[in-house]
Amino acid sequence: MSYLSRRAREKDMRAAGRLPDGQSLTEKFPVLTYGPTPAFEPASWDLRVFGAVEQPRRWTWREFTQLPRGELTCDIHCVTRWSKFDTHWEGVFFRDFLRELRLTSAAQYVIAHCEYGYTTNLPLAVMDDEDVMLAVKYEGRWLHEPDLIAHGGPLRTLVPKRYFWKSAKFLRALEFSPVDKPGFWEQGGYHNEGDPFQEQRMRRRRW
Repeated sequence: MSYLSRRAREKDMRAAGRLPDGQSLTEKFPVLTYGPTPAFEPASWDLRVFGAVEQPRRWTWREFTQLPRGELTCDIHCVTRWSKFDTHWEGVFFRDFLRELRLTSAAQYVIAHCEYGYTTNLPLAVMDDEDVMLAVKYEGRWLHEPDLIAHGGPLRTLVPKRYFWKSAKFLRALEFSPVDKPGFWEQGGYHNEGDPFQEQRMRRRRW
């Protein structure tokens, strides 16, 4: 796509309400990660769930990939101002995953815990949406494949209605909490909600 045709499409998509203000379209998939890309060892990998649940749970990679999966096509919007339309994912829808758990009445927030101690946070009400997914595949290929793992493999959250940093890469645990616990970027000044259509990039301006 040429520069002029891309700008014309951006104008049309912004007018149609599909492209948030301040965003530019890309056909590439930029890699933005704080820290190195972790190695994936299927034999030792696991996903844990803890916090405001009746019983903590743990899945091995084999067990997790046996859970029922679905597919989703969605637009993604990065806080660094790029957007990519019509991305295709496969994974376990979060609503379906919740059926594997017994939350207590105290559960109000979901804290994603990732490799190297990275975290990000969202209200349970936001995560419990029809398009939120625990993704294992992108464009029909496993996220742990060598040329895709930097995009969050083997498992990442996918929260299309929030800036893409809220879609946590290299996921290792989910904590259900009665209180909000701002994550890595949120503690650094990023907005706690991260709605791209409200341009909720930063909690405060830095000069």
